[in-house]
Amino acid sequence: MSNSSLPTLPASDRPEAAARLRDALLGAAFTADGLLELLGAPAYAALARSETVPALRATRGDTPLETLVRLFLLQQPVPYARVEGVLPVAECVESGWLVSVGGDEVAATVDVRPYGGPDGEDWFIVSDLGCAVGGAGGIGSREEGVVLGVGGASTTLAGITVRTPVSAALDLGTGSGIQALHAARHATRVTATDVNPRALHITALTLALSGAPAADLREGSLFEPVRDDETYELIVSNPPFVISPGARLTYRDGGMGGDDLCRSLVQEAGERLREGGFAQFLANWQHVEGEDWQDRLRSWVPRGCDAWIVQREVQDVTQYAELWLRDAGDHQGDTAAYEALYDAWLDEFEARKVRAVGFGWITLRRTDSDAPSITVEEWPHPVEQPLGDTVRVHFDRVDYLRAHDDAALLAAHFRLADEVIQEQVGLPGAEDPEHVVLRQHRGMRRATKVDTVGAGFAGVCDGTLSAGRILDAIAQLVGEDPVLLRDRTPAQIRLLVEQGFLEPVG
Repeated sequence: MSNSSLPTLPASDRPEAAARLRDALLGAAFTADGLLELLGAPAYAALARSETVPALRATRGDTPLETLVRLFLLQQPVPYARVEGVLPVAECVESGWLVSVGGDEVAATVDVRPYGGPDGEDWFIVSDLGCAVGGAGGIGSREEGVVLGVGGASTTLAGITVRTPVSAALDLGTGSGIQALHAARHATRVTATDVNPRALHITALTLALSGAPAADLREGSLFEPVRDDETYELIVSNPPFVISPGARLTYRDGGMGGDDLCRSLVQEAGERLREGGFAQFLANWQHVEGEDWQDRLRSWVPRGCDAWIVQREVQDVTQYAELWLRDAGDHQGDTAAYEALYDAWLDEFEARKVRAVGFGWITLRRTDSDAPSITVEEWPHPVEQPLGDTVRVHFDRVDYLRAHDDAALLAAHFRLADEVIQEQVGLPGAEDPEHVVLRQHRGMRRATKVDTVGAGFAGVCDGTLSAGRILDAIAQLVGEDPVLLRDRTPAQIRLLVEQGFLEPVG
């Protein structure tokens, strides 16, 4: 692949230069918090939409922080003398972070975006010029091989990833290196792969400028760079999942037909996972005429793995095509060319009988169980990020329910999860509600209907009495046969445990 039309990148083998640049950036408060304070919330939010005018207006002064924002985020040339008091400018030019322009000015060769780590770390995400913010709607026509910065998909994947200490983590399709950067906090060894060598170079810059350990960087597609004897406790990937009639843009188009790239990624991950290890992906999948989309995704899950698949959004094929044509800036060019590309997308979908495209999260966990659990659900509602602990506990609950039959459930003790509220729905003045809803205010923020027995049972659960004892008391209170109540209630208890409303005690 040739990236000859793209600017030359800073040297990736100069860690001392990156360290001194990092110190200078931090010294000028070029951090996520510093940017928010300087720009204000509206201009800061506008940057996330690739709108720079508010930030340009907010940086008309000559403070060190304003100078750095104009240089590294807004791609504005700045007088050499002005930068000299802020950065080791000669070294930055010599190592390639800056380039001389117009005689007495310097300009950045890459975007550098401050990024706050989960524990307050001050990190920096490097990307190609004009690409500090990834995602749709942005920077105009994008070239083959360009490397984007942080977008909504990147932060979503980082938020749902399970963050337990591991010895080996793998970031497939690393891009600008954000997932590798997160993994470096809790993995002894991080391997990052990408088909685009420019992305590997930029990942090395991101890690160095963020003060993180270097990763093992390997060029190649999907699992190709991984040796047969290598396994991991964590695999993450924000792959080029866009379903398109071609592979014009490396950062988004997988180059396989339909959703084959995402399917291959999921199916091949199982044999690369160690026992108990997690593989977590963002993905698109086709909704094909005459086929259940949930069955399609279940068929992707490799043997020996539990799975939790959440569909967060569905778009019809016209919405989907328009989104990604805008993402590449095609809507800003020649109208006839845009319409031809749009037509080609619809031809591709029609040939495959695709009516819509789903987007969501796929999590696998390697298990030694003879009866793996596969949960496929639709949940388009707001959630509370980060969700890594929620994902981990989901699979803990899978293990618990798999190990407990109905008799064991009735003998067990439970407590109501924190921040669960009860809502009663019915006509005003009615003696009994039509139905009762339990609602979570944390994690997935689920809501589920229960009957009056289920609501009463959940309300009493504080860990002191067994489930069976509680049901016996409820049966006596409502005048129902306790044997029949014990017989019909475990399914409801199982659902409340599965969805996180009830937590096992002991």
